[in-house]
Order: sequence, then structure tokens, then C-alpha cells
Amino acid sequence: MSGSDSKSVRFSVAPGGRLQGRLRVPGDKSISHRSIMLGSLAEGETRVTGFLEGDDSLATLAAFKAMGVLIEGPVNGRVRIQGVGLHGLQPPSQPLDLGNSGTSMRLMAGLLAGQSFNATLTGDASLSGRPMKRVVEPLARMGAHIGTTDRGTAPLVIRGGAQLTGIDYAMPVASAQVKSSVLLAGLYASGRTCVTEPAPTRDHTERMLAGMGYPVQRDGNRVCLEGGHMLRGMAIDVPADISSAAFFLVGASIAPGSDLVLEHVGINPTRTGVIDILIRMGASIGIENRREVGGEPVADLHVRAARLHGIDIPPELVPLAIDEFPALFVAAACAEGRTVLTGAEELRVKESDRIQVMADGLAALGVNAQATPDGMIIEGGAIGAGRVNSHGDHRIAMAFAMAALQAQGPIEISDCANVNTSFPGFVELAGQAGLHIES
Repeated sequence: MSGSDSKSVRFSVAPGGRLQGRLRVPGDKSISHRSIMLGSLAEGETRVTGFLEGDDSLATLAAFKAMGVLIEGPVNGRVRIQGVGLHGLQPPSQPLDLGNSGTSMRLMAGLLAGQSFNATLTGDASLSGRPMKRVVEPLARMGAHIGTTDRGTAPLVIRGGAQLTGIDYAMPVASAQVKSSVLLAGLYASGRTCVTEPAPTRDHTERMLAGMGYPVQRDGNRVCLEGGHMLRGMAIDVPADISSAAFFLVGASIAPGSDLVLEHVGINPTRTGVIDILIRMGASIGIENRREVGGEPVADLHVRAARLHGIDIPPELVPLAIDEFPALFVAAACAEGRTVLTGAEELRVKESDRIQVMADGLAALGVNAQATPDGMIIEGGAIGAGRVNSHGDHRIAMAFAMAALQAQGPIEISDCANVNTSFPGFVELAGQAGLHIES
């Protein structure tokens, strides 16, 4: 979508309302990406249900189609992938445009580093500003040839035919994308590839590799695999995305009279920081009907309105909630007292500088929010009416939409087209649940 189009999508949200009923938010973005990538490299067919039909996961799907993989769908979240095996991808005839998707770019850099052909990965203006050195450097240590701009950003130019060798990599920054990228390159490397992480990050790649029969050794914060085994196609039922559910967890917590059930949400322990943080703030969230689907734990989340209070967010929960902080900042603004976040400098290199953009937006609504180099200090209080610029960041747009539930007047949010990257149908679903929103 060109810049001029994206600027034209605005949300207008009237104050008041409460969230009620039962709803299922769209499928998990992380798992949707990996289902296409690993399903394409597997032997035999992979059938996916609950696939997220958002721009980011569709960019991954289009890239593998461009490399000769036969993929049917998505139709109502159903996708069929005819796997070509680890060595069956074909050279793409043009650069692979991954839009706004950092996950696609970083994971595919690892996956393509070991192919016999050349490939170029490009993205939109936002993605082209995001740091790629963090994956290029460990991949180069394995023997990959990947060119970037002088700033270490996309486009990534990957030269095929590299002979990769397994490495033992201690990650300097906790990042599931870097971990996954190195492990995917490890499928093509001789010998053993190990990654040690400084703090736990999402482990969907390891779970899906194991589910497809690829031997993966896990020991605490360390994960290892040997190159040269094969993947077998499987059925994947993608749980609802906890990062999308987070907006409704916050909205129902802050809007008096709310009583909402979010169905079939993925509660992978590497992703549930948002639930733990909200409960520490006094939220009423029940975890019901727990089950396991395709190696991933899921449950229904029952959330009721509650009086929230400010907290110092425990540093060990930060990597487990890194994508949910835009929503959590809104919860903090509605809470009694002060909330302090530290150790989250990673938020400055997301789809936007989420610390600065959220602080600016909260300030525009009259909230006392002070950005710090690695987090924020928020004094809870009243949220006023106002205008907010989401800077094309899907999670910021949705977070401020929920803020209107507690606002004293309407909130206008600009530059909202990218909500479709992670949550197509957000306006309709939020409207059905009781948010007074128009696009």
C-alpha cells in the first residue's frame, strides 16, 4: 500500500461502551508465518487452519509461491501447502517484497542463506529502516553471503551456493527472530547449530520443527539441531493470536461492566507476559478450557472489568510481552498510581519507535507519560479526548482505539491502514464487542 493510501485510513472512536460476549480474534501471526515456511520445506502436504489472512503472513505466502511452492488458499483461514522438501525451492524471478513484515525478512534470511540460488529481500519504508545486522552477523559466521545497505538495513541481497557450517551462538539481545533465523540456516549447515538466549523468547519455531519430526534438543535457554534431517508435512491449527487478544484484555479490564470471553487463544508460556502483567495490576482474567493443539497450548480467556493499579513491571516479563506494550501502556494510563517499565529498549526498533510514539500519543490525550531510553513512566489518571498519529504502526492504532473506552471524549487516530498487517477485521470485531469505532 503506498504511503498516500495508508495515511487516509483513520479511526474515529467515541467514548464509553463496554466489551461483552464471546469472540475469536484472528490467528497467531508468528505461527502463520512459520506454517508457510516450514510447510514449504517439508515432504508432503501441510494443511493449515486458522491462518492469519493479514498482510504480513500473506507476504510470506506470496514469497514461497514465487519460489515455486504450490499453495492453495487462504480461504476462510484454510491453506494447503505442497511441500517441496529442504532443497526443492526454485530461484525467484524478482526481489521478494515482504511489505511491513520483519518476521518474514529475518527468518527468510536464515532459510535462504543455505540455498543454491541468489535472492533479494525488500520491504516497505518502515521495514527498510529496521535493524538487520542482528541476523546478518550470525549468519555470516555460518558462512552466509548477505549484503545490506551501509546502515545494516534492507534490501538484503543473499548470494546462493554458500557452504554453511553450524555455530554455537550466544545471542546478545533476546530475539525470537534472530534465534529462528539461525536455526533455519542450521537446517542447511554441516554439523550442529546451537543458540543460547539471554532471556526466554517465543519458541514457535522449535515446536513446529519438532512437530514435523525434525530432531531439536532443548536444554534450558539453549536450543540445538543438526543439519540434514527432513521435515514431514502435518496439520497445523493456528491458535488465536495473544498479541491481538491483548487489546481486548486491556479494553475489557478498563471499561466498567465488561465481561468478555476470548476463544481459542494461544497461551504459549513464551508469550503470556501480558496476562501476568495485567493480573499483577489487578485484572480479572480467568484461563478456562485449557488444551493443546498441534504442540501449542490454547485456552479461552475470560476477562471482566477490574480496578487496575500501577506496578513496576518485572524485567523478566518484558521479553514475554514485548509486542503487547502499546496495549499495556493504555492499561497503565487507566490504572491508579504509577507504572514503570524498564529494560525494553527493543521497543524503539519495532514498526515504529513504540516508546516515543506511545508517549506522544498519551500526552496528546492528557496523560502524564514520560519516555525513558529503555521504557516509560506513566502516572495513571484520566484520558482526555484528542488526536493521535499511529505512525503506520498497527499495534499503536489498536491500543489507542481501546483507550476510548475510558476517555472523556472522542479519540481520532490517523495512519491506520497497517492494522491489516496483523488484525484484519479489527474495526468490525471491536464494534460487535461494544467499542464505538468507525474507520
